[in-house]
Amino acid sequence: MTKPMRSKRDTLPASIIASIRNRKRRDAGPHPHDPAEGMLVASYNVHKCVGVDGRFDPERTSHVIREIGADVMALQEADTRFGERRGLLDLHWLERETGLTPVPVSGVARAHGWHGNVVLFREGLVRDVHQVKLPGLEPRGCLVTEIEFNNGATLRVIAAHLGLLHRSRHQQTKMILEIMGARSEQPTVLLGDLNEWRLGDRSSLHGLSSVFGATPKAVPSFPSRLPVLALDRIMSNRDGLIDRVHVHDSALARVASDHLPIKAVVRSKMPLSVSAQA
Repeated sequence: MTKPMRSKRDTLPASIIASIRNRKRRDAGPHPHDPAEGMLVASYNVHKCVGVDGRFDPERTSHVIREIGADVMALQEADTRFGERRGLLDLHWLERETGLTPVPVSGVARAHGWHGNVVLFREGLVRDVHQVKLPGLEPRGCLVTEIEFNNGATLRVIAAHLGLLHRSRHQQTKMILEIMGARSEQPTVLLGDLNEWRLGDRSSLHGLSSVFGATPKAVPSFPSRLPVLALDRIMSNRDGLIDRVHVHDSALARVASDHLPIKAVVRSKMPLSVSAQA
């Protein structure tokens, strides 16, 4: 039987070539956000606040977070990795300058989050938090939280940082599906550094399609100076819940980390679950 031809757009080489060809358009700056469109969610691997220039600069990282202007944001590598995990950002400054506060996690003394994962949000209330240790050879985790916003809408956020090994990512995506199956159905966004550069059926993210639908179009975010790989992802469990994913490509973001932040709008016209109706 003849196999269906795969679109060139779905292949990794084609994606890399397109990124290189579009590099001159980067001078246009980040895609602006109109608050009337809905709530802005974002994901950013801050690379332990070490930029591509090799300089440790948490203040620079914080300024990138501020210029994104997200309503909900997932950070990866926001803590030291080994020993007693220690947070690397000034969360008090962030809250004062951006209005973002971290989702609280238990069992950590000096760390910001769980296995380097931090969820920040504004103008809402945390209804539930689960800290999940993901399987695999590396110490990986994800945060599952439900946030009730001031308008009464509730959104589940799964913030994850998957492993470098293909086999580990398969195990980790399977656990994420189990997490979804064990909880009540409600609007959910999965976001983070999912460390998958493969596209199509070869991708370890392919199994997520049973809950999160077809994998959204890859938006290259790594490496930050010339992004060709879509390691960072945002996806949702409902069609039309999120708008197109964009990369936050500012001059500051290009140097502050080896990843560029990515962002998407949760559509204001898409009904979210409301606590009063739950």
